[in-house]
Amino acid sequence: MSAPPLFRHVDERRVSVVRDAAAVLEVLDQDPVGSCMVAARVADHGVEPGAIGGELWTRRGAADSLCYAGPNLIPLRGEIDDLNAFADQAMSTARRCSSLVGRAELVLPMWRRLEAAWGPARDVREHQPLMALHSAPQCSIDSAVRPARIEELDAYLTAAIDMFIGEVGVDPRLGDNGRGYRRRVAGLIAAGRAWARFERGEVVFKAEVGSQSPTVGQIQGVWVHPEWRGRGLGTTGTAALSSAVLRSGRIASLYVNSFNTVARATYARIGFEQVGTFATVLLD
Repeated sequence: MSAPPLFRHVDERRVSVVRDAAAVLEVLDQDPVGSCMVAARVADHGVEPGAIGGELWTRRGAADSLCYAGPNLIPLRGEIDDLNAFADQAMSTARRCSSLVGRAELVLPMWRRLEAAWGPARDVREHQPLMALHSAPQCSIDSAVRPARIEELDAYLTAAIDMFIGEVGVDPRLGDNGRGYRRRVAGLIAAGRAWARFERGEVVFKAEVGSQSPTVGQIQGVWVHPEWRGRGLGTTGTAALSSAVLRSGRIASLYVNSFNTVARATYARIGFEQVGTFATVLLD
């Protein structure tokens, strides 16, 4: 009996699901910083849809076009015809995803096609500098910033919720009274990827490695307690986490809203350099 095909073939104008892990890894390796969110899933779970919580879509083959479709849409490669096909495939599903995120030149064309069917987004962030740090921070490091411990979950969660509401504009506790968000934060703490500085049991700085591929650690959720702002904690705290990422043998990466001039200045002081531009379309 012959082996099953690596792709579910239809005609090459249609979207198919990629099952060729080697081809996917080759694409991800060519853009390790930009593809970190998907590369982390593939490294942990492979490419099978049931394992990665979504599907990897292509037309013709992963080397030509690739898009992760799950709770979020993350286009990774493709020309305009490919992006339109991915958008059409997404529109054929029962419900719209929570967000589109990735390199701006891929996300924004997809969104232009999707918007007519899905309606207006809650927010469109068209210009988010994608930044990377390959060598030691150029500033001092806050030695009090350390991995949070699971017994500190409640204190850390208070800070994480405040950050999420301020950044995304939605309370992450909506829908299930916060159980899902609590599990996610607890998982980051258990994995040693949630870092914080505590003062008298209260978090005054926090940040996480939200996605971690074999080569990149993507930092997210950087937050400073309002009463501690203006003291440089954002710079030295992020430098501490960035240094830990680098010590693990990975590139430290993050993306930031273009209008957040304070954060952009902070990351520049650490030594982060822009390596591209992301865009995020927030739907739910």
